[in-house]
Amino acid sequence: MDREFSNAQRAEVLTQALPYIKRYSGEIVVIKYGGNAMINEDLKEQVMQDIVLLWLTGVKIVLVHGGGPEISDMMNKLGKKAEFVDGLRVTDKETVDVVQMVLAGKISKTLVNHIQVKGGKAMGISGMDGHLIEAKIKDERLGFVGEITNVNIQPVTDLLEKGYIPVISTVGCDDKGNAYNINADTAAARIAGALGARRLIMMTDIAGLLKDKDDPSTLIPEITVHEAKELLSDGTIQGGMIPKIQCCVDAITHGVKNVIIMDGRIPHSILMELFTDEGAGTMVIGD
Repeated sequence: MDREFSNAQRAEVLTQALPYIKRYSGEIVVIKYGGNAMINEDLKEQVMQDIVLLWLTGVKIVLVHGGGPEISDMMNKLGKKAEFVDGLRVTDKETVDVVQMVLAGKISKTLVNHIQVKGGKAMGISGMDGHLIEAKIKDERLGFVGEITNVNIQPVTDLLEKGYIPVISTVGCDDKGNAYNINADTAAARIAGALGARRLIMMTDIAGLLKDKDDPSTLIPEITVHEAKELLSDGTIQGGMIPKIQCCVDAITHGVKNVIIMDGRIPHSILMELFTDEGAGTMVIGD
């Protein structure tokens, strides 16, 4: 049977968290949010609550979100079939309009609203605002799927200085007015790098990097960039984890101190990572 914490136990938890709160207060932490943690409404409420708690302790949070499942749902409603090449969504002109509508509209405003209901202060922007994410066509076969060419970070730093939590939808643009569908992991890595973030947290639907992808007990708690590259080259890292690890390496190359890949389905995983010794998931660090 669960028993309630006494006031003394609550106080003890807070005092144990104090060194970690001091460590991250005033620091920038970028959180890439998507997958099952976004689809499950109870988990979404919890994640937003944790983000507001971090913000209230002085952590400068930047939330970068995806929304693949919701884009697919909207396309189905519009009678448009989703197509993929090498795991990337083929994005014609009509599809990029749907991407923009779902990411920069529905999802962004819903997350902002959740944060504000929990007592935080948030502002939703897309990669098109202030030319935050500049892009070009990544592969002609994919249509308007963008490869990031430049990040203009000023709109984000302006919001942080004003005390807001920036909520960034990953739609890019070019100087001709075209919109691009940008991979959220890639965007989070580049934004975190441009900010010189203390940490990038990538919330996924697996425990972290596994030596054996089918065995959660083979979790690798910490790995250097050099070791990660070796595991990429020898085939240990496979499937959907390949682009995630490449994004981790990219983030550190661009100036992020370390990157965490964690299971966003675990309640309060962000708080466990930042405010306890145990942490959560896999940490990728520089050499």
